[in-house]
Amino acid sequence: MSEDELCLTCGLPGDLCICEEIAKEEQIIRVGIETRRYGKKYTLVTGIDPDEVDLGALAKQLKTKLACGGTSKEGRIELQGDHRYKIKQLLEDFGFPGSNIEVQF
Repeated sequence: MSEDELCLTCGLPGDLCICEEIAKEEQIIRVGIETRRYGKKYTLVTGIDPDEVDLGALAKQLKTKLACGGTSKEGRIELQGDHRYKIKQLLEDFGFPGSNIEVQF
């Protein structure tokens, strides 16, 4: 969407569109751990709507900040390693409210 086009959802110009911020506030995000083959641990981030937030870009930012590998598929983000202790703060830095992030320990 260019700057002079109006958003169909909120009606604001493209550079002032607040749809993604509203979507971030409404989602309940769950962070958990999964153990796979050979005892490898993966951190799973679920509950983010892929239609409202670009999961690929968010996964790339998380992988960069956490210095790990991972992917985004099937509506969830998978990160190699156990990052449950760091992920909540990073998601808050990216604009998600801390009260909507559930970390399973």
